Amino acid sequence: MGMFCLSRKGIVLFFLLWVKFFQPSEVSAQTDDETMAHEYMKNGEFDKATVLFEKIYEKKQTDDIYSGYLQCLLAEKENDQAEKLVKKQIKRFPKQLTYIVDLGFVYKSGNHSDKAKEQFNKAIQQLTPDQFVVTSVANALISKYEPDLAIEAYLQGRKLMRRGFNMELAELYYQKSENLKMINEYLDALTGEDNLQTVENLLQSKLGNDPEGTKMDLLRNELLKRIQHSAEERMYSEMLIWLFIQQRDFDSALIQSKALDKRLGEDGGRLILIADLATANEAYDVAVKAYQYVVAKGVNSSYYSTARINLLNTLNKKITSEGNYTQKDLEDLEKDYADAITELGKSAQTAPLVHGLAHLQAFYMGKIAEAEQEMTDLLNIPNIKPQFEGECKLELGDIYLLEGKVWESTLLYSQVDLDFKHSPLGQEAKFRNAKWSYYKGDFEWAQSQLDILKSATTELMANDAMSLSLLISDNLAFDSTTTALSMFSRADLLMYQNKNDEADLTLDSLLKMFHTHSLADDAIFKKAAIMKKRRKFAEANVYLQMVVDSFPESILADDAMFQLGDIYQYKLKDNKRAMEYYQQLLLKHPGSLFCVEARKRYRILRGDSVN
Repeated sequence: MGMFCLSRKGIVLFFLLWVKFFQPSEVSAQTDDETMAHEYMKNGEFDKATVLFEKIYEKKQTDDIYSGYLQCLLAEKENDQAEKLVKKQIKRFPKQLTYIVDLGFVYKSGNHSDKAKEQFNKAIQQLTPDQFVVTSVANALISKYEPDLAIEAYLQGRKLMRRGFNMELAELYYQKSENLKMINEYLDALTGEDNLQTVENLLQSKLGNDPEGTKMDLLRNELLKRIQHSAEERMYSEMLIWLFIQQRDFDSALIQSKALDKRLGEDGGRLILIADLATANEAYDVAVKAYQYVVAKGVNSSYYSTARINLLNTLNKKITSEGNYTQKDLEDLEKDYADAITELGKSAQTAPLVHGLAHLQAFYMGKIAEAEQEMTDLLNIPNIKPQFEGECKLELGDIYLLEGKVWESTLLYSQVDLDFKHSPLGQEAKFRNAKWSYYKGDFEWAQSQLDILKSATTELMANDAMSLSLLISDNLAFDSTTTALSMFSRADLLMYQNKNDEADLTLDSLLKMFHTHSLADDAIFKKAAIMKKRRKFAEANVYLQMVVDSFPESILADDAMFQLGDIYQYKLKDNKRAMEYYQQLLLKHPGSLFCVEARKRYRILRGDSVN
């Protein structure tokens, strides 16, 4: 009959085959056109991209195609065509306010500022109480370089929704350098403890570059105003404490923390945190006051023992670091330690107290036998944490070293090295073993151990090992008798033993006998270290300047420059001189390890934005 009939099953099969072999070719072609259109646009070939986008837009009006098409039309100065395109989108999607913003941008691109502003304002006026709508319009205005109008959009959204949009407004005010408005938006965003940390982190990033402290002052003033008007809002007081800490104003942080502790009837916990931070920043006087405040709460305070222990160890650091202590200062502190140990007893909790007493006795009072006994007893206390036990073994090894018990000292160092292999504590033990060999003049063995430590996990340890290794290798090559190097290592040992006067005299003798030796710059540099230890910073600078001037090719020259900058910046509070030395370092020693930090400090002091 010549007729061809298909069953229902056959029709379905025919359709599937058609979709497979015919339909995808059209989809594939369209996809290829899109890829090519975006590639042309990316390469700045807007004329070619426009042709393709126009073709695709007739069949596919997605936001991606529309946006690309509009961008190309504006790039080609086809403003009339762009206007028609946007109006078509507005007609198709009348509730999509971002298209009204696009129309304003078309007018703006054509230098019709009045018509542009009319459309921008129209979008803002038509906002609805919908977070997505408000944010979309604001972001559209931002993308069209209209931050002021974006602010208006968020403020209008705030009226409609009674929602803050604080974070978004704060960011816009930051970009416009309107710091007071930015700060107030962030403070208004504080709704509870949950976002206090978030706001603090954001403020830290926004106020970080503030060499004159003007932004920080604005924040402090606003916080004080809010505390006066809303004393019950503890978050403002919490943030004020945080601000004082950022400014390293630990005195003010302490005052505010004590006030909050009393008002909230707390147990002294926040004072412990302030004290610990102050101690870490060498603000010992503040730390002592904070610990004393907690101790004064009495034994019923859950922080009493912690405060009692940390108070004495901080007093220990304060007295010994200042270098102008008297024998009576040491004896009074020793008695306070003894009284505290008697009161609190010896336990795993009070072990740091015993450790602090032993260090004081061994290194500052010459009571080596008593210190040894204290540390031996400490290591027999049960339940001490392994890490702290390792630290105590190193301390006892140091005490043995002071006594001249070389074997016992090396044995303890080796134990810690074995128990904490590949960890920073184990590497510290290996370094101490190597340094003892250096002290006693076994330079070659010391150097072999130091070379292993050059790849230590901590940068500080690796640098220390490398520095000492270079010191040994350079001077062994210069002087096979090692007389000068032995004198220098003896001075190093005397400094370690806190016999600074003897160390200074030994270095003077070395410089007199070997003034042309390659160790001369090292000896002068070491004398600067002694002056710093005595907190005689002006005298330290004299020696550091000698290294810079007399030994410009020395491997210590860059270190000396950096230390000069550091002392002027942080000890003598002379930022101008500090900048001079950081700049010298960057210009004369561009490959120095100190360059990264020096550049950062220089830029901050100059007032640059540093991320």
